[in-house]
Amino acid sequence: MSIIPITVYGDKILREKAKPVNEVSDKLIGVITNMFDTMRNASGVGLAANQVGYRDSLFVIDLRPVEGYEKSKPLVMINPKITERSDELVVIEEGCLSLPNLRADVERPKSIIVNYLDPDEKEQTLEADDFLARVILHEYDHLLGKMIPDRISIKMKNRLHSYLQRITKREIEIDYPITEN
Repeated sequence: MSIIPITVYGDKILREKAKPVNEVSDKLIGVITNMFDTMRNASGVGLAANQVGYRDSLFVIDLRPVEGYEKSKPLVMINPKITERSDELVVIEEGCLSLPNLRADVERPKSIIVNYLDPDEKEQTLEADDFLARVILHEYDHLLGKMIPDRISIKMKNRLHSYLQRITKREIEIDYPITEN
């Protein structure tokens, strides 16, 4: 088990667009394994590669700790593309491992269709709704260089400004490793 420090708000890599994965190498499989370990260690349900310092277009999801999703399977989505989004939008509070201890209401489509490669480089299509759709969209945002503050009102962002600055300066208490300034 290898835990990777998580990049937090203010780290430039979180604002960069991810680069497509050209080959699923043994090294990349190792990174994916470490991403799952890191995510679980931080009690998260999703983690994008840029949240652990990699520029690859991929993320991992494991909803099994969430009530009602105990029988779901962990997912690895490589080079994902959201191909459809429902017109129905839902506002739900979200958190993010790169924004420790911060939660905010975010509006997202209720359901989506996503195409991606699995670790065997097989093309997959998944129809997702409710919480799974939300987690996929949240992690997909990371691959586009977007975060929760980009999805909330200016008024709310202004309210959170001082806390966001504390995250940037690493002036927060957190129980999982994060990158240094």
